[in-house]
Amino acid sequence: MNKTTRRHFIKTSIAVGSGLGFALRSTSLFAEKSVKSLRILILGGTGFTGPYQVRYALSRGHKVTTFNRGKTHPGELPNEVEQLVGDRNGKLDALKDRQWDVAIDNPTTLPAWVRDAAQVLKGNVERYVFVSTISVYADTSKGVDETAPLAKYDGSDPFKETLEAMKASGYKTYGPLKALSEQEAEKWFPGKTLIVRPGLIVGPRDETDRFTYWPVRIDRGGEVLAPGAPTDPVQFIDARDLAEWTVRVVENRETGIYNATGPAKPLGIGGMLDGIKGALNSNAKFTWAPADFLKQQKVDAWSDMPVWTGDESGMARTSISRALAKGLTFRSLADTASEALAWFKSQPRGRQSHLKAGVTPEREAEVLAAWHKQQK
Repeated sequence: MNKTTRRHFIKTSIAVGSGLGFALRSTSLFAEKSVKSLRILILGGTGFTGPYQVRYALSRGHKVTTFNRGKTHPGELPNEVEQLVGDRNGKLDALKDRQWDVAIDNPTTLPAWVRDAAQVLKGNVERYVFVSTISVYADTSKGVDETAPLAKYDGSDPFKETLEAMKASGYKTYGPLKALSEQEAEKWFPGKTLIVRPGLIVGPRDETDRFTYWPVRIDRGGEVLAPGAPTDPVQFIDARDLAEWTVRVVENRETGIYNATGPAKPLGIGGMLDGIKGALNSNAKFTWAPADFLKQQKVDAWSDMPVWTGDESGMARTSISRALAKGLTFRSLADTASEALAWFKSQPRGRQSHLKAGVTPEREAEVLAAWHKQQK
């Protein structure tokens, strides 16, 4: 896999899958009534971060309406939630002639979805929150802040794009389409748009296993293949932290653009793995294999060694100073790791037997044996 392909894979897979299911329990220290009750419309609301937004908003005294197809985790939201059924592909009647203080758009990938919803909601919502991704940036090789250039769409008509076409392209248009979706939101709600650009979203009920691999593997103990150097940077954010901060900045009537990943201070892959080991009381022993050796063994960053970006370390150096200044906070790594593991262990045995990221035990043993042989 060449450098450009690796960077594209990491960028697109940072947020692809963010519509997946997520646990509904919140343990935030911020769960308290807000000063003013808001009418919040959440487009989505039953997928990855949506349920946490819903629960947290309710705990702070807000009135919440969700709009989705009613197919993902039906019946899981609290009774206090007004649930509207529709489809972003043209079935928006349930949104007509209604009033909300703010709309939070979680699942949108296509500019047409923003345009169509905005045509219905314009004049009926005061502010629009678009949850985007750091994959919108054109070049993340050296790390970026919110002013960095965005990826360009080179197709014929972005408003005719479909999810099926995006998947067929290997998600090459994912970042550019997200960037155009941001622009569409700002076009319809000028001066009233908040854009949140998350990095890798992790925690319990993350169906991609892009972080969960490590708690599961470390909990198993023994010799663990660890990638690169312990100081190689990593970034991620617990979905609960992302959801709750989004609600708080909505309460503060913030607008503008904010990268939202973590932690607050730089963290290396070694610190992350040690932190998980400590949280789980594991007897795991890490064997560090350098990046060049892993390449020879065809062990890829991000997919085979999750969270780690390899020689694309700029992806893990995204600036979050603006979000920190607006109150972005993080629960402990121990909390995220232990909760992710507890969720995974609660899944059916068949699900537990097939991690969707990371190397298999057999492959890990082969690579470790090759490394020890080379050292001798």
